Formats: sequence, structure tokens, C-alpha cells
Amino acid sequence: MTIAILFIILTIAFGIIEGIFPSITNQQKWRKGVWLDSFYWFFTLLISHLLSAICIAIVIVPLFLVLGRSIDPQILKSSYGLAANLPQWVQGLMVIVIADFIGYWTHRWLHSSRLWDIHAVHHTSEELDWLSSVRVHPLNDIFSRVMQSLPILLLGFSPLSVEIYTPFLIFYLAFTHSNVPWNYGPFRYLIVSPVFHRWHHSKDTEGIGKNFAALFPVFDLMFGTFYLPAGKQPKNFGVHGDAIPEKFGKHLFYPFRKQIKIRFDV
Repeated sequence: MTIAILFIILTIAFGIIEGIFPSITNQQKWRKGVWLDSFYWFFTLLISHLLSAICIAIVIVPLFLVLGRSIDPQILKSSYGLAANLPQWVQGLMVIVIADFIGYWTHRWLHSSRLWDIHAVHHTSEELDWLSSVRVHPLNDIFSRVMQSLPILLLGFSPLSVEIYTPFLIFYLAFTHSNVPWNYGPFRYLIVSPVFHRWHHSKDTEGIGKNFAALFPVFDLMFGTFYLPAGKQPKNFGVHGDAIPEKFGKHLFYPFRKQIKIRFDV
């Protein structure tokens, strides 16, 4: 119920924002793929995130036992080691920065030839708006969340700090996919803007392999993948190569298409 209410609230809020400040003025609100992405909203937040949490537990519980840590639910809410001496809000800020650094490299890895097939689904939206953010293959979600959560938990930060980061990231990712022309001007190097991330989704050559950070562009600046040209908006979105139909079942089996020989003609 909460997810449904949040969906309605965000649909209204982003509908107003994208209607008043559109990056692409002629993009229809009931664009191609809007019903598919509406389904993804519930699937990703209910199913993919649950599967990710189960996978994190499968990995982290044995490691905690090896390290001599208790898996009592109350203990799992606390931090240990150096992190135990930090206030919860400081832990939260550190988790955000560390998770974004890990997320930057995880995202770059997802763009490698080895993992691209499970990430390609996220790039299939040819008309990008806030709802495109939840178009994520479950394997992509599991991989990203495990890769981010595992090091943070092993560093001693509390699971609660990780859980605080997740809903914040969900909302902000929706915002950075939205059809608005904002690049934050002089603050564009401090925090990821919608234009910054929309360039990441561009299939134009200049945007390919750029802007991997979810929150802090400094990581793209540090590692040579920053791209945010002044006075220019990305317009062409989607993937190169194989056409991927706008069907959830085809998306789900896309990474395995060669093994199970499913036809992927549109």
C-alpha cells in the first residue's frame, strides 16, 4: 500500500515538474513504455529489492559468523569497530559517500562486455523520465546492492545506516532521470543533476561511457568520465545494437537469450 501511495504522489509531483520545466518539450506524458515502467515500479521495489536483501543476507551472515559477530537482530542494528564510535548521522553520511564510490565502479563494471546484458535493460528507455529509473533487471539490482552493501557492513557500519541510504537513493535516482533541464549551474560538480545523468543514458557517441556516479560527480572527474557540456541537452536515448522489445518477459530473459535461444525481434 505504501509503495502504491508513493507511486501516486511521485506521479503527480513529477508530472507537474516535468510539465512546467521539460528538457524535451514534445515528450508525451503517456510515452512509449510508461505502462511497462509502471509495472517495473512495483516489481523492482517489491520483488527485486526483496531478492537483493535475501542475497545480501546469504553472503553477509556466514561472513559475520566467521568474524565472530552475532547475528541477533538487535546486534545487527548496531555498528562495530571504528564505526561504533561515530554518531548515527555521521555513519549515514559516510555510508552515502562510500556507497557512491563503490557504486561508481560497480556501474562501470556493469557497462563492461561481461555484465552489459544485465544492465542493458535499464538503458532501453528511448523516452526518459523519472519512471525510467526503476526499469532494472533483477540481476542488476542484486549485483549492485550486494556489491555496495557488503563492503559497508564489513567496515563496521550498521545495517540501519545502509537501509537509510536505500530509500534516499531510490528517490534521487528517480529525480535524476526526470525530463527536466537542470544542471545545477556552479554546483554541477558537487552533486549529480538530471542533465548529468541523462547524458549517461544518451546513445550519442559523446555520452557513451560517461557519468557513472549516482550522487557525486567528483568520482567521474577523478577518473576521467565526466561529461556535461554547457548549454546542451541530451535528446537521443536507448541502446545500440540488438533491439530489445518493450516486453517485461523479454527483458527478464534478455541476458540468457543466447543460451535459451529466444527470438528477440521486435
